[in-house]
Amino acid sequence: MKVLVIGGGAREHALCRSLSLDPDVTALHCAPGNAGIAEVAELHPVDQLDGAAVAALANELGAALVVVGPEAPLVAGVADAVRAAGIPVFGPSREAAQLEGSKAFAKDVMAGAGVPTARSYVCTTPAEIDEALDAFGAPYVVKDDGLAAGKGVVVTDDLERARAHALACDRVVIEEYLDGPEVSLFAITDGTTVLPLKPAQDFKRALDGDEGPNTGGMGAYSPLPWADPKLVEEVLETVLQPTVDELRRRGTPFSGLLYAGLAITGRGVRVIEFNARFGDPETQVVLARLKTPLAGVLLNSANGTLDDQAPLSWSDEAAVTVVVASHNYPETPRTGDPIEGLDEVAEKDAPHAYVLHAGTKRDGDAVVSAGGRVLSVTATGTDLAQARERAYAAVGRIRLDGSQHRTDIARKAAEA
Repeated sequence: MKVLVIGGGAREHALCRSLSLDPDVTALHCAPGNAGIAEVAELHPVDQLDGAAVAALANELGAALVVVGPEAPLVAGVADAVRAAGIPVFGPSREAAQLEGSKAFAKDVMAGAGVPTARSYVCTTPAEIDEALDAFGAPYVVKDDGLAAGKGVVVTDDLERARAHALACDRVVIEEYLDGPEVSLFAITDGTTVLPLKPAQDFKRALDGDEGPNTGGMGAYSPLPWADPKLVEEVLETVLQPTVDELRRRGTPFSGLLYAGLAITGRGVRVIEFNARFGDPETQVVLARLKTPLAGVLLNSANGTLDDQAPLSWSDEAAVTVVVASHNYPETPRTGDPIEGLDEVAEKDAPHAYVLHAGTKRDGDAVVSAGGRVLSVTATGTDLAQARERAYAAVGRIRLDGSQHRTDIARKAAEA
């Protein structure tokens, strides 16, 4: 089949890499893509928020499946436009994508579904904000109600900082702090059947030791050797299936990738947030472990035939991804710097380690930085220690002036 992937980050590169390895995929296209994706897919310029333009491109290419990667096009209704053109699409409708597009909507769905989550207030005035902050106390958890590219959440003991972030949002969700380790669990669904993938853990803070500001994610690993073996089964029963059932009951069925961000608290599993698409950088490690060809699974989701899907096959290997970010990320990043060492990684570290491009573009013969998170260096190994070693060895070959990365991705889990 011909497949068109929408997006241009490391998540889309991971998706394109897996799709390029699928024998059923006869042609792979990506719009707009990036310098790395260009090695496995044909790139096309498109405004990824313009549903009519995406549908027209899919029609022109004769795509049998469109995979929408990022959240903004989903919230903008791009999947609806592609569906209306009669083309199977992996990704939820505009209405269902509000599960990520609005934290308040997600809280309402969770209440209806009986899904365990943090207590919260939705605030729109300074008085409501002060009341909510006072009710919960520190640490304060303040979330912009809308999309903020992973940077709309502030968790702080500083009341003034929490209040300033809340006042900067049009509508804000203030909630109780959830203690315990965090887990990302993805599930592919067609609106009825829910197929969970393997759990991963990502690292949101910019600096080692979980210091510094929140980012879109600085690295991830899978599997989680410390997690309860029954975790996936429990989350499927108490979170994922009830949420999908509730959305269908409301007349807004959710088809695509449902991402549950979870806290494993002393009182049990609690949902921190939902996303409506594959998470970045967790996708990089989850797909590195998936042995089942990807295209057929995504097509079954798009066609509503996921109950026909055979059980997924997984590698026993571990995977680690380390994000190389540009100077000053997550503030306004510096771009246009040349990236060197990519050929060395391909030559010396493949197939166990490889580079997935995020914010990159071609400038003549050079590949240069074009965003905050520039590369995701991903590696597999017999265990997390070996995967870490391989990932950081590959990171060490990459030269990008002023770049930064965390040195402690998966360290604790590997040493446990």
